[in-house]
Amino acid sequence: MGGGNGAKAAQKRERNLKNAAGGAKSQLKTNVKAMNIQCDTCKATFLTTTRENALTEHAVNKHSKTLVQCFPTFQADATAAPAK
Repeated sequence: MGGGNGAKAAQKRERNLKNAAGGAKSQLKTNVKAMNIQCDTCKATFLTTTRENALTEHAVNKHSKTLVQCFPTFQADATAAPAK
């Protein structure tokens, strides 16, 4: 017959449901607050963690402009390791 883990699994599911009863913690509000890089041309917003390459790609592909033209206040993170 089976290994006898059916009761353990049911208990674990019940325990997990009780622990989750506090309500789901959504990351959406936190992400919205962290979107503080904004394109001056189209007003699109990007997360704080967005890399320079992605912003440059946006500027060139969407607006045929440079990074500085679309994101004049953007400062590259000095602590970030250079891409290899």
